[in-house]
Amino acid sequence: MRGQQERSGSLFSYVSIEERIPANHSLRRIWKLAHQALDRLNPTFCQLSPFEGRP
Repeated sequence: MRGQQERSGSLFSYVSIEERIPANHSLRRIWKLAHQALDRLNPTFCQLSPFEGRP
């Protein structure tokens, strides 16, 4: 490219979500509740889609 190149910082962030969200943040409680609900629904999901992948 022509002209002066300006660097504006990194395009990607390589910091994990675990490091970004504080331990006492409400999102962690919501995440836990969502995973518990999905664990309870997993048998139903398995019955609806008994095959792995495309036929």
